[in-house]
Amino acid sequence: MTIERFVLSLFGLLLVCPAGAIAQGSKQSQNSMSSQDIRIAVDVDTKAGQPAIGLAQQDFTVLDNKTERPIKSFRVVDAASEPVHVILMVDAVNMPYEALSFARVGVENYLKSNEGKLAYPTTIAIVTDNGAQIGQGFSSDGNALEDGFHSRQIGLREITRTSEWGASERLQISIEAFHQLAGYAAGIPGRKVVVWISAGWPLISGPGVTLSPQQGRQIFNDVVSFSNQLRQEDLTLFNVNPWGIGEALQRENYYQSFLKAPVNANSVDLAALGLQVLAIHSGGGVDSSTDVTGTIEKCLNELRSWYEIDFDPLPADKPNEYHHIEVRLDQRDLTAHTADGYYANPTVLQK
Repeated sequence: MTIERFVLSLFGLLLVCPAGAIAQGSKQSQNSMSSQDIRIAVDVDTKAGQPAIGLAQQDFTVLDNKTERPIKSFRVVDAASEPVHVILMVDAVNMPYEALSFARVGVENYLKSNEGKLAYPTTIAIVTDNGAQIGQGFSSDGNALEDGFHSRQIGLREITRTSEWGASERLQISIEAFHQLAGYAAGIPGRKVVVWISAGWPLISGPGVTLSPQQGRQIFNDVVSFSNQLRQEDLTLFNVNPWGIGEALQRENYYQSFLKAPVNANSVDLAALGLQVLAIHSGGGVDSSTDVTGTIEKCLNELRSWYEIDFDPLPADKPNEYHHIEVRLDQRDLTAHTADGYYANPTVLQK
């Protein structure tokens, strides 16, 4: 099958979030904002990888499209003062069975560590051929969560491998699962961290992949919706890859070619909806490591303390105008992590 026909077959499956649903979600998000201020959660790390504490507002500079903006409010936050919830997503769709078994052991070891006393309320979700199976409620009892997780039968994938190793079907399931996750997280107060344990979603982009105008508009709609939803719902996404390149369509770091946020439907690639790309843009990250237990702990280390900043954004000249966010610190030995940007005046492009 040619790559052009492959993309066309994919889009028969990909239209999982109708334009009306995106419009409704954007409208609800706008209505929930009391002002035009942009709120971001900023994690600050020392060179040793530990959260930097004790910083004050004057230590931060916020830039919107390279222009310094006034900080309207500043708050030091930690898990003791703000609700924090953790969702561990185990991806049984985008990992071979051997890697899935390895990942399960890593998750179970994390849940049993520290005598099963988890630092944050946690739930476990499994992505299967039937979508995201998200646990009911949160618990800090790791032993109880491990018992329930260990008893769950995930089974082998049953995806119809019509072409390209079933990439179109796997990408459809992955994006549907993300929609399910976003809807679930919307009703949870406070900060949410999702650790998605996966070899990554198929990146069906690059030379030879041409999108029609309709396809470009559909993808751009989802990019705008996901980007703003992650930031507004205070949701940080991490991708933990225990398998390296595994059976991914491209080499392990291929996603880095698509990290530049698209500014319109003509500049978008399907890879802009990749797990790795979404994780980076949310202020989280991507980590390829066989130490699943240790990597989960590393991702959650940021929750010990962070900074909440509201700033006055630059005015937007047009709908869906992308604004890049940068946070600079006076202390050069510190590193700030936050949402990569936002789309001002989000508007659904008609198909």
